[in-house]
Amino acid sequence: MESEYVTTPFGRRPMSLGMLLKQRRGEAIEAGTRRNKWKLFRSVCEARAGLGVSDRALTVLDALLTFFPDDELSREKGLVVFPSNMQLCLRARGMAAATLRRHLAGLVEAGLISRKDSPNGKRYIRRNREGGVDEAYGFSLAPLLARATEIETVAARIAADRQMLRAMKERLTICRRDIAKLVSAAIEEAVPGDWEHVSSMFHALLQRIPRTATLESLQPILEELETIRLAVVKTLESREKTRMTSTNESRIERHIQNSNPESTSESEPGLETGQEAERDQEPRTGSREPGIAGKDGEGSRAIARANAGGSKSFPLATVLQACPDIVDYGPGGAIASWRDLMTAAAVVRSMLAVGSSAYEEAALVMGLENTAIVMACILQRGGHINSAGGYLRDLTRRAERGEFVIGPMLTALLRARDPLSHQAGASARRWEQSGAQAASR
Repeated sequence: MESEYVTTPFGRRPMSLGMLLKQRRGEAIEAGTRRNKWKLFRSVCEARAGLGVSDRALTVLDALLTFFPDDELSREKGLVVFPSNMQLCLRARGMAAATLRRHLAGLVEAGLISRKDSPNGKRYIRRNREGGVDEAYGFSLAPLLARATEIETVAARIAADRQMLRAMKERLTICRRDIAKLVSAAIEEAVPGDWEHVSSMFHALLQRIPRTATLESLQPILEELETIRLAVVKTLESREKTRMTSTNESRIERHIQNSNPESTSESEPGLETGQEAERDQEPRTGSREPGIAGKDGEGSRAIARANAGGSKSFPLATVLQACPDIVDYGPGGAIASWRDLMTAAAVVRSMLAVGSSAYEEAALVMGLENTAIVMACILQRGGHINSAGGYLRDLTRRAERGEFVIGPMLTALLRARDPLSHQAGASARRWEQSGAQAASR
């Protein structure tokens, strides 16, 4: 069994208060804490930037974990490994001894492992008469297990930020493509407008895109590009509406001039009227929803996101009122923004064993914010759902077909929490009406 006493370093290495605090924090493992060592190591790799360790240091940590006999880390099984430097170098892909010592010191400094030095500085184990471990000297993995929750939270936040950044880059690419082609079409068709000024503004914004993009740097650029795209689309739509109005007026004028009031033809007048109605309705149908045109996949996903509730279609306060359990998984135990909600949803996804492919597909179909709302609802109703991953995939398929709306799900949770609240009932009716309208569209 492990000693509860503080161990000071062997040899000339000095002791410091920081080392003392790290040792005590490494021993503060909550009762019953267990983690699969390889899943925890994957979270450490995901959170590497936030933990301040290098990729070579992770190679050494990987080698240390191979010397722990079980796949599950727990305090009851002992958390000290005692390999020699030679064996560590071999399992660290032939790393040099000096490099190995430097990265071991980096892991200790980062608070992922701690040293437990023997009286002579060697690493070994002492067994009792029954063959059990009496005392072990080497490297302790207790700090890694003690910080498991913190590491998983950091990894989930970094994964959520990476997913948001990827989605923002995709939106930026589509916006750039739309503006370039719309401006080109406007110039070719001689649509009135200061297109040279629009083009110069567009290229000036593109020059502001940094080589290493972040969420904070891309957000204002994307907003300005979307504003330019909206202005271009409105200009082209107004031009198209004016042209269609002129065409309809000339068609009506020709129809009046060519009509014969003395005609006595009685052969199927109803069929002729129906055909005229169809011809009159064709241009209106073509211009009713200009935003749906494009590739079939993109159009269907856009319709699915609209039917599912749209981006941020519900106030954050309402979502947290219906699903209060998600708050405990936010950064610092609180949720103050949509970004915090998506970070908490990523943590819940890992906790409920929802596959990353299912989560990414849901985000692609419903949007990041709506997927986070759905994960919060699944967590709130966890006792009634056998497979969270299967349930999410089913909702994603229904949303892609336009058969799923988030409003009734939030309504049910609000009514379950406060069935006598008139305010909840009024909000529920508004959501149901908006959800039904979105689904009918």
